[in-house]
Amino acid sequence: MNENTGIKEIASRIADLRDICGFSVKEMAEFLDVTEQQYMDYENAKVDFPVSILYALASKFGVDLTEILTGVSPKLTNCSLVRKGRGIAVDRYKGYDFESIAYKFIGRKIEPMIVTVGPETEINPPAKVSHSGQEFNFVLEGSIKVSFGDTDFFLEEGDCFYFDPTVPHAQSACGGKAARFLTVILL
Repeated sequence: MNENTGIKEIASRIADLRDICGFSVKEMAEFLDVTEQQYMDYENAKVDFPVSILYALASKFGVDLTEILTGVSPKLTNCSLVRKGRGIAVDRYKGYDFESIAYKFIGRKIEPMIVTVGPETEINPPAKVSHSGQEFNFVLEGSIKVSFGDTDFFLEEGDCFYFDPTVPHAQSACGGKAARFLTVILL
């Protein structure tokens, strides 16, 4: 599935869920702290969804993030096995690839993902985001810069960073090479 098709499918599921739950566009925009036009741009697939918006929408609709991303409900309640490379791809930002690695488990309290940041993020860093919960990053390969508030932290393979994600933050590659890290977000 190409990126644009994926965005359209996610947007369609979100519009359907909003209708099913009986929420107005105005209510959703207020909930997400965006304008009604910004919200409609999400639902009409004119702009991509930040991961923080997807988490908020899943919470508001009372569904698992997996349902929004795939249209399928997770089935496992006491364990989940996802083999190497078989997570769900969640491509949200240019230069960023997310792989959800616990998507089969119902009622997750954490969202673990493998994130690959491309070398282009060093020159064109992504916009900072913020969301609720707590976040943990562990560098698997390469080097990353975590821009956290007004401070930059440089992490090498094996380093970890645990933080309050309500503080605006972004991760980018360093050294002209792609980097991979495990992120675990407490929902």
